[in-house]
Amino acid sequence: MDDSRRCDVLALLESSPTTKICAPMVRYSKLAFRCLVRQYGCDVAYTPMIIADSFLKSQKARDADFTTNDVDRPLIVQFAAKNPEEFASAAEMIAPDADGVDLNCGCPQRWAMQEGYGACLIDEPQLIAEMIREARNRVTVYPFTVSVKIRIHKDIAQTVDFCRQVEQAGASFITVHGRTKLQRCEPVNTEAVRLIKDSLSIPVVHNGDVNSLESMHRLVQETGADGVMAARGILKNPAMFAGHGVNKQVLSNWVSTSMSCDTQFRCFHYHTGKMLESQTPKSERIAYSTLQSTAAVLNYLQVNHDVG
Repeated sequence: MDDSRRCDVLALLESSPTTKICAPMVRYSKLAFRCLVRQYGCDVAYTPMIIADSFLKSQKARDADFTTNDVDRPLIVQFAAKNPEEFASAAEMIAPDADGVDLNCGCPQRWAMQEGYGACLIDEPQLIAEMIREARNRVTVYPFTVSVKIRIHKDIAQTVDFCRQVEQAGASFITVHGRTKLQRCEPVNTEAVRLIKDSLSIPVVHNGDVNSLESMHRLVQETGADGVMAARGILKNPAMFAGHGVNKQVLSNWVSTSMSCDTQFRCFHYHTGKMLESQTPKSERIAYSTLQSTAAVLNYLQVNHDVG
């Protein structure tokens, strides 16, 4: 990345009333989708979680996991890592092409925690602090953020202590998903996010239940967060941060963006289906799920939604 094109994500969080962020989503927050949401008020976008060890060892993994272009910024690359060396090395490798890296300490999936990644790391504050320090020392480009995304503990005082240690280690900001690693659909704990925000000097981003512009404003008021991060809500409605729903223009922009980014069929099919989910009957969704090619999806959109 040309240094003149670098974006200061920390300055954005500190100056914007509410920084709007597209979450890291395994397999799905890839280049085409990031480019689409940037057209509709999204300020910062994350890559899907990338396994740092594989990224470092394999050019094939790097090519599969990371693609970007000139309009894909501000961009934060999220890594799953479990020791300082691999996280810092991955950060150093990606730094020329991104505006920051994020350490995943929030993924609750069993496979990730069994491998020592994700939400299990919230019980290792000293290790996380060392990973942050090592990445800070190794990356020399500026501006460049090093952040952490977490879930909360059952004992919120433990989470506050964790966040303070991460802050002291040099984290640029922290994203808090206000559920524990065992919770899935329970209401997000906004009081916990508020307590963390009030306990730190660095910016805090709220994640969880950001499903509309209205919910964004409510959650910012309840938590005091400097930014919000959306996942499921923005999957269903990429124009969410612009304050309107999925219409013909959004679908048309998605098609053109996907084609220009050479999006694979599986990804194109999935995103299109999520966008149409709320406006199509079950029988039509079942029929859509059987489509087997990009050409078939394009034909479906033209026939059923006048998008072509």
